[in-house]
Amino acid sequence: MIRMMVGEAWQAMGSNRMRSFLTMLGMVIGVASVILMMAVGQGAQWAVQQTIAAMGSHLLVVVSGSTTLGGARSGSGAAPTLTINDAEAIAALPHVTRVAPVYMGNAQIVYRASNWSSSILGTTPDYLPARSWPLVAGLPFTDSDVRSASRLALIGQTVAINLFGNEDPIGKTLRVRNSPFTVVGLLAAKGQSFDGRDQDDTILIPLTSAQRHLFGAPAPGSVRMILVQSSSDNVMASVEQSITSLLRQRHRLRDGSENDFSIRNLTAVANSATEMARIMSLLLGSIASISLLVGGIGIMNIMLVAVTERTREIGLRLAIGARQRDILLQFLLESIMISLIGCLAGMLCGIAGAWAASQLFQVAVVVTMASVLVALLVAAAVGIFFGLYPARKAARMNPIEALRYQ
Repeated sequence: MIRMMVGEAWQAMGSNRMRSFLTMLGMVIGVASVILMMAVGQGAQWAVQQTIAAMGSHLLVVVSGSTTLGGARSGSGAAPTLTINDAEAIAALPHVTRVAPVYMGNAQIVYRASNWSSSILGTTPDYLPARSWPLVAGLPFTDSDVRSASRLALIGQTVAINLFGNEDPIGKTLRVRNSPFTVVGLLAAKGQSFDGRDQDDTILIPLTSAQRHLFGAPAPGSVRMILVQSSSDNVMASVEQSITSLLRQRHRLRDGSENDFSIRNLTAVANSATEMARIMSLLLGSIASISLLVGGIGIMNIMLVAVTERTREIGLRLAIGARQRDILLQFLLESIMISLIGCLAGMLCGIAGAWAASQLFQVAVVVTMASVLVALLVAAAVGIFFGLYPARKAARMNPIEALRYQ
């Protein structure tokens, strides 16, 4: 029975091919738009997740305070309020897994006839695992290298390309402010940070080497910031409170006075960016879904025309014994078939459009099976919803009145 109805629905669509094609076109455009917009939104979420993974997980950054000179206040990080001893005290707090003090600056790096200006970070071995930053070649420096202020360097991919080109940098000696440093490791590519900074344009050296050989230190053992990794996201708020209480006590700050440091929760920033990307994805999908509504209205319009054109046929079927549900199912099947065929064509167009966008505009797009299934379900729902009224109208016709229709 159903097979015969599907065959009749196919014949009805074939008898008015141009009209059927134009009706399907609304669904094609709608489904393609939904898949393309969801692919762009999912791509944005994927890009944010990649950036978050490059930052490291469960991270807090403690930055030294500001200075006031002649009534003018400088920004955070200008005053030497944090020390290595502060970092060691933070490492003893509950739920803290890694602590890496950092002293940074910019300098010109020279290797033979090549030179390059880059960011120099003096830190400890815990910095790499805290940032989830592996090496692709060589070895990291150790705690003994930090204690002895060894002149060793780990270089990022951008530095390696601009100084060494295709040459293997491991074992080579570069000069930073006329101080020789031996390259012992090549960092894996990280890409851009949230603020657009190239994370690969970086050189990591032992903390004491940065303090003694390059930048000096305004106070013994002072650092610019301290990177803290907690055991999980759930304890980050309590860890932040513990760090605040500890540093206020160590720095002898009175009640009511401002902190001489600031704490930044990188996970909170990352979560905000992820939520924004998710909202953007939903917004793009919602806007594209409007075209599906337009396509559904087109299906209803054409099905109402078809019911009017086939009034005598409907009356004849009812007169020879067809039941109302048979007429209802017949027209509903036609509506669903138009919708599903348009959906399949729209899926192909949407996937092709997503691929073309990724190639032409170099944007991240992710076509998921969920978006394809949603498009199929929505197309079937549109076919049923917008085809139900014309089908019910056909099924409820009076056979006598229908046979008299001219």
